[in-house]
Amino acid sequence: MRELLLRRKAKFIQYLFATFLFIIDHFAQMGIFALILGAIQKGDVKYYKTVVIITAVFIIYTPLNFLLSRMLRIRYMRDTILDVRKQAFDKIINLSFKQFSQKSKEIYISNLINDVNTFENKFFISLLNYLINMGMYLFSLLFLILLDLKLAAGMFLFSLVLFLLAHMFTKKMTALEQSVSEYNERFTTDMSNTFNGIEILKLNNIEDKFLAKSLVTINRAEQKKYAANVFNELQRNVIRILGFVVSVVVMIYLAYEFQEGLSLAKAGLTFQLCSSISNFLISAFPMRNQVRASLSIYEKIAKSESYAENRHNSNKSFDFKDQIQVNGVNFSYEKKPILQNASFTIEKGKKYLIKGVSGAGKSTLMNLLAMANDDYEGTISVDRVDYREIEEKSFHNKVAFIYQDVFLFEDTIRNNITLYKDIPEEQIQYAIKVCGLTTMIEERGGIDERITENGKNLSGGQRQRISIARAIAKNAEILFVDEGTSSLNVELGREIERVFLSLNNTVIAISHRFYEGVTDRYDYVIELKNGLVNRYPAKEYFDEVITW
Repeated sequence: MRELLLRRKAKFIQYLFATFLFIIDHFAQMGIFALILGAIQKGDVKYYKTVVIITAVFIIYTPLNFLLSRMLRIRYMRDTILDVRKQAFDKIINLSFKQFSQKSKEIYISNLINDVNTFENKFFISLLNYLINMGMYLFSLLFLILLDLKLAAGMFLFSLVLFLLAHMFTKKMTALEQSVSEYNERFTTDMSNTFNGIEILKLNNIEDKFLAKSLVTINRAEQKKYAANVFNELQRNVIRILGFVVSVVVMIYLAYEFQEGLSLAKAGLTFQLCSSISNFLISAFPMRNQVRASLSIYEKIAKSESYAENRHNSNKSFDFKDQIQVNGVNFSYEKKPILQNASFTIEKGKKYLIKGVSGAGKSTLMNLLAMANDDYEGTISVDRVDYREIEEKSFHNKVAFIYQDVFLFEDTIRNNITLYKDIPEEQIQYAIKVCGLTTMIEERGGIDERITENGKNLSGGQRQRISIARAIAKNAEILFVDEGTSSLNVELGREIERVFLSLNNTVIAISHRFYEGVTDRYDYVIELKNGLVNRYPAKEYFDEVITW
């Protein structure tokens, strides 16, 4: 956090100066109040008029002081919050696939929206008030030392008692803020799941059931917020009661001193200073706890986490010239064996179809080949270089993925194909031609025409073709296809499958469909059955299946 606050040192100094302006304003108010009491005691009209003029000047000065302070603070606050948002986004975007998969995407959305907003709304308000109150406390104590050393010593001891009391509340306050963050994540996840399945809910008339479930989630999230707010008020009130007790004691002490000849102006100023010390601490310590709780949110969303990785020397580049070797690979999920002693090869430029019943481990095998998971026994290597020694970024630069659910940005067709990378125009045009997108793009006015949200203005086949064009324009050496045609009708599915098989790239695909005269053009079938993995020539495999 120190690094975050001091990233813009000059502006941070301005922020502190702006905070100091509030302190000047406060003590100016106290001085004017003391002058008024002195004027009343003196009964001098001329002196009273002077005090009135000073008061009028102060009334004009106060809003100008606030405006100046606001202008000095707001840009620094805005830029710092922007840094937090960037840090939170960078943390998520730079996670490895394995790390990213440990949480649902809705949790990351909650971190970027709910947690950052919580930090924004609470941290700077709390930090500002904490700095102001602690500054006022220190100046009040200093002035009190000059006026009454004994009383200053007593107020300092009272400060230590309040500090110890506030420290007792810190751990609980931090835990409550973290709990609010966790329940916001659950709420965001539940809402996302509900909205993603809204068509199914309506078609089956079960909206009320999910509405009730959503209300439970909302209620729990609000209860956590309520508990945090109540606890925050509780700590404030406990400290406030102690402050009131001290104010009564101070008033009794000043009444005695007044009888001994203490002036009304000095008594008024002394009482204000003592009240300031207690009141500022009453506000400062809960704010300090709120700052610490906000910092725990910042650490969660912006600081890099420590992940246990099996990669030890992941610094070699992915260089696929001949084959990928899978040797004696075993993989289990929750102690259930999925793959047992799997051994086969993937040859460059060949086409592989992974087959097996539902739950056989097809996606697991693809994830291992795609370097998305390394919790396996045995070895996977490319041209005798172990996967675990290969830098993940290098691997991803040379592979591409096509899924059943295609995601398109609300941007131009060009940017959806290139993914904002600088790709030669001839390479883009080749990808468009191979994927049969030429006519569609011409009809829509060119490659720089925009696509609506997630390609809602395109057909399923057009969206899928754009996703394939991405892979071809990227010039990926390996194309991973996970049910790339299952959401399309048979005719479109056949055309898309034919595109896969016409490429020079290595293709590793999962598909439940069989397109006669097309699917049997794969080079090999990798079959998973009862945890065992076997590789067959595709023609031989399909001839046997069809004959059977």
